[in-house]
Amino acid sequence: MDPRSEVLLRQAELFQGSVLLAGLPADDLLGRLPDAHGWCWHAGDQAALDARFARRSHFGVTAPEREFDAAVLFLPKSKDLTDYILNALASRLAGRELFLVGEKRSGIEGAAKQLNPFGKPRKLDSARHCQLWQVTVATAPAAKSLESLAQTYELELSEGPLTVISLPGVFSHGRLDRGSALLLEHLDKLPSGHLLDFGCGAGVLGAAVKRRYPHNQVTLLDVDAFAAASSRLTLAANGLEAEVLTGDGIDAAPMGLSAILSNPPFHVGVHTDYFATENLLRKAAKHLKNGGELRLVANSFLKYQPLIEEHLGVCAIKAEGQGFRIYRAKRG
Repeated sequence: MDPRSEVLLRQAELFQGSVLLAGLPADDLLGRLPDAHGWCWHAGDQAALDARFARRSHFGVTAPEREFDAAVLFLPKSKDLTDYILNALASRLAGRELFLVGEKRSGIEGAAKQLNPFGKPRKLDSARHCQLWQVTVATAPAAKSLESLAQTYELELSEGPLTVISLPGVFSHGRLDRGSALLLEHLDKLPSGHLLDFGCGAGVLGAAVKRRYPHNQVTLLDVDAFAAASSRLTLAANGLEAEVLTGDGIDAAPMGLSAILSNPPFHVGVHTDYFATENLLRKAAKHLKNGGELRLVANSFLKYQPLIEEHLGVCAIKAEGQGFRIYRAKRG
């Protein structure tokens, strides 16, 4: 059981009614709170919850339409995303209870101040290295549209400017990260066919590739619903058409790909997590057709080259700079 869920269950009497659990972990909490429902934006967690608690968790970037008497937000890693979700919940909870739970090392103490616009927050519990906060929503705020919180920036590329639209919670929100910048400089000589932007974030790589290689089929894939929504906005802003999928890692990707491009994440909140990337490297060959190429940018200190060579074949360092390397390998 996730320690944040354990803290809620220490106060289980508060959560017996129709409670919405936003950003909940994929543990047994729904089993312990039979009248609760979830709101999830992580495709892997959603799949696990669906398998155990069918139709009890909503997936997406907007709150479910169903009514709820109270809501709990499991603290996201992004302050902007926390603001958006708290507003979305509070807008429907006038006179009722809104809770915030999170780990101390994730900054729950400071994040509790984000409850101030809705009333006077109070700390209910501190245990398992977590804290639980509560506020009675004095006046329900107007719900903010997600698009109104988007940040837009332009990239000057050889084909012309590319508009990027980034939503709260998306990797490198509102700016281009150094790894993607390096990979954008090395998108030459990609094979024709079906290309995948794995871990697409705001859709920078997928949109750039679709514009440079317009006759290629392009798919963008991310585990996060906010990233997928960002990618769709970025594609639309540039008049581009491509498929955008949410799914838990490379297993959700199409087969028969000509190329996989990725600036894969390795942080989940305050935790370091290499699983998604290592799983990609182990299984890329299965999703690539013969002669298909993996082109990946990663921090130089990450020892990905031996893993790529073990599962795919000869791996070359195509470029490096500012602490990043681009790896390139082809399926033989």
